[in-house]
Amino acid sequence: MRILYINHYAGSPLHGMEYRPHYLARHWVRGGHEVVVVAASVSHVRSKAPEVVSSAKEETIDGVLYLWLKTPAYSGNGLRRAANMASFVTRLYRMRNILARRFAPDVVIASSTYTWDIFPASAIARLSSAKLVYEVHDLWPLSPMELGRMPAWHPFILSLQWGEDYACRRADSVVSMLPFADVHLCQHGMARDKFHYIPNGIELDEWKAEVNELPLAHRSLLKAFREKGRFVVCYAGTHGLANALDGLLDAAKLLVDQPVDFLLVGQGPDKHRLQQRAREMELNNVHFLDPVPKQCVPELLRATDALFIGWKRQPLYRFGISPNKLMDYLAAGKPIINASEAPNDCVAEAGCGYSVKPEDARELADAILRLMHLGAPERQRMGQRGKIYVHAHHDYAVLAQKFLHVMQAAGGRKGISGAANG
Repeated sequence: MRILYINHYAGSPLHGMEYRPHYLARHWVRGGHEVVVVAASVSHVRSKAPEVVSSAKEETIDGVLYLWLKTPAYSGNGLRRAANMASFVTRLYRMRNILARRFAPDVVIASSTYTWDIFPASAIARLSSAKLVYEVHDLWPLSPMELGRMPAWHPFILSLQWGEDYACRRADSVVSMLPFADVHLCQHGMARDKFHYIPNGIELDEWKAEVNELPLAHRSLLKAFREKGRFVVCYAGTHGLANALDGLLDAAKLLVDQPVDFLLVGQGPDKHRLQQRAREMELNNVHFLDPVPKQCVPELLRATDALFIGWKRQPLYRFGISPNKLMDYLAAGKPIINASEAPNDCVAEAGCGYSVKPEDARELADAILRLMHLGAPERQRMGQRGKIYVHAHHDYAVLAQKFLHVMQAAGGRKGISGAANG
């Protein structure tokens, strides 16, 4: 099968997030399929940008062919980001004939968070007599409306809604990382039998490989915690408003007289404000560190006692959540505290920690104390349950096969099969 995977923000082990397109594509390639990932040269989630001098550049990574389309730089979520998105979609549409002719895909996947890429993806699929798959990350335009409070009449929102409606009507299959997104998508024209839930996952081979040593600052601090017999609660990831880290600081204030330390590892737009707030609150039990390379993440998480993931109280989460961070947490085999009201709850399903109300510092502090008093053997059993769960439900080798079945079931005028050139 020939698969054209369009994802503006697709990354790789060389470039950083987002990793889902790479892991899925790599497993498809290993299965004998041909995959081309089309992505923009500039993305705010990557740690390193590909070097694209002319209008486009090809690069092969782990057997996956990447086509980087040159787009303008931006920062934040303003007009420059919208211009970056428009540039990618416009360039992609102009290349539709070339892409259809050269790659002759059997399946075209539109997967860029925002919905505009469905139009060039549909054009390429039509020219190639290929099937069209719409992959849903966050629900746009609902996300900028409910999280960013953008009005429904805004031209940006109207254009995104046009794309979502078109995708729901025209796509042969819809794959979503949100388990209950079908309720919303059916309201916009999707036939219920087109919907398939395939969550985010983890590449377990990376957790079996030899991990890199942590940076000195991280090693030194963790060693100091151990020598003092401290209970270490860690958050590793983006420091943004959506991550509800103010609640973690409030819980730290309530536990300032307990033998508990809080380790916040990462970067993000809210980090400076959180550091300032911690200083104002005189939280000597809260420590901020820089992010670590991806290959060091297993070592970092395993060196802690408990892991925290938090969410704001937000109606948008009624359709479910699928955070990448949680996959790493589960694989680390450590107990997890999940501050969320989403209808899907991996922590509760796996029995690998405690779920508490979001933005409730007292309940969060109580959960931390309960974990601390459990003792190491019970915490180890709890963490092991999470590890078993992620292996069973979120291994990218399994998820890639599930996605492949969706594409094969869509059929197609080319007679799509399991063969690489079916």
